[in-house]
Amino acid sequence: MRATNTHIVLRQLLRAAPVALVGLLASSAYAAAPGLDGTTTPSFNLTATDAHISQPDGASIYSWGYGCASSTGQGYLPAAIGGANCQTMQLPGPTLIVRQGASVSVTLTNLLPAAAGSTSMLFPGFNVTAAAAAVQPTTCTATTPAPVGTLTIEAAHGCAVTYTFTATTEGTHSYYSGTQGDLQVEMGLFGALIVLPATAQTACTAVGNVPAHYIAQGNSAEADFRLASSAFSHSATCYDREYLFQFSEMDQRIHTQAEAQVLADNNSCAKTGGCLAVSTEPYHATYFMINGRSMPDDMDPNYASQYIRQPYNGNPHMHPGELTLLRIIGQGRAQHPFHEHGNHVRMLAHDGNLMLAPNLVAAETEYRLAGPLLFTTTTTPGQAMDGIFQWSGKGLNWDVYAHGEAGDGSSCTPDVNGFHSVKTDPNYFEWCADHDKPLEKNPFGAVGGGGPTTLPDPNIVRNGPWYSGTPYLGPDASVRSVGPTPIPPSGTIANPGGEAGFAFMWHSHNEREITTDNIFPGGMLMMMLVDPRAYQIDESL
Repeated sequence: MRATNTHIVLRQLLRAAPVALVGLLASSAYAAAPGLDGTTTPSFNLTATDAHISQPDGASIYSWGYGCASSTGQGYLPAAIGGANCQTMQLPGPTLIVRQGASVSVTLTNLLPAAAGSTSMLFPGFNVTAAAAAVQPTTCTATTPAPVGTLTIEAAHGCAVTYTFTATTEGTHSYYSGTQGDLQVEMGLFGALIVLPATAQTACTAVGNVPAHYIAQGNSAEADFRLASSAFSHSATCYDREYLFQFSEMDQRIHTQAEAQVLADNNSCAKTGGCLAVSTEPYHATYFMINGRSMPDDMDPNYASQYIRQPYNGNPHMHPGELTLLRIIGQGRAQHPFHEHGNHVRMLAHDGNLMLAPNLVAAETEYRLAGPLLFTTTTTPGQAMDGIFQWSGKGLNWDVYAHGEAGDGSSCTPDVNGFHSVKTDPNYFEWCADHDKPLEKNPFGAVGGGGPTTLPDPNIVRNGPWYSGTPYLGPDASVRSVGPTPIPPSGTIANPGGEAGFAFMWHSHNEREITTDNIFPGGMLMMMLVDPRAYQIDESL
């Protein structure tokens, strides 16, 4: 089943009834951390306006969002992702990518309906200067200076304000409206700011028990989709690939009220503070989103044409052993306990502040990382965090590459940490202590047979597009395995010579948040796929 067909089936099922789905997964959309390139010229010309966004249950929800005043001359990162664009309104707002130490300038033009009144932008953690833009758009009819809001200088309806600050702190940060936050942030006025190290690290040191030679293997067959080689100017923050996840929720009642009042006003409001009387309490969210999309939409590609206002996805892929940087932001008003199956996340920083401890070894020349391992990366409204995720298959007590089933005489050469050290081998980073151990020593269903797992009957198991034909990792696992029946039946593998990895569900641990307007599956849910090194991950898809 192709990814597009899978997506159509999921949307139809979501509209019909709440059902449990097994194996119906999009198979070719990856994530990365796309955004606007401000690394050379850290100047952005943004707008705030209204539009409708889509949900997988078919709903079209009136929203507000930041966007680009013009796409002309705009650069995008990662450069390897094709089809990048920036609309005048998107949700979340454009990801702004700059370097530490840069003098950043963001000009915001308020194109929201007159009834919305003024709007603004906050950049928490930075010393921001705000003033009316030097050049005002022709839509600006204000004869007085830009209004001074509670938190910052605001842009009146049709007018523009310029915010300037020095990007002093590395890492992942949020930005959002500082005007009527209970309404404007809810409506969608938020986004991400990524500050790259002024000089990214090239001499990488150990992260926990992971030595430097596992970092950034330089597989020439794959394009490099990282924004930098390290998340911070610290030699223990190197990584292999990265993903940005912004968590938000939505109370459709608020959006419906705002739309009705905007239409009724018909741009006649002349009050700086706007003319809306929208009740934001009691609050009851019905939609839960990652990067502005709900599952399964979040597994479609970045910049997919069917989500013109929701350009960013969330569908991480990685190879065994890779260090994957997770950039996580809480953009709504609630906490979301997000759980990354497959391993804990080692925290690096909160709001760009590295978690460090004093040197404990005389040979160390810098503070060491001291972030905890988290079972769930619980997002706090307005807070950003950076962490490292790694999948290795260590200690499962069976050979995930199926050598034990095949008896093919292959070897595993352990390094000092016990992982297969031959980087040119497609099974690189195999945990050698489990090499050649079969998943089950006796036939299917022999519970007491000594194997750690009892496999399902291959004749009834559900075959999804990521099903490799066996419970093993890799495109050649099918021919390695043994059994009385072909697994699965011939011709049912979606990508028989390509992608065949382990799929792990990444989702909110609040069950209501993995629904779309109370329909399961949906909301804050996506899949992480561990791909064999023989398979090339192309995050431009």
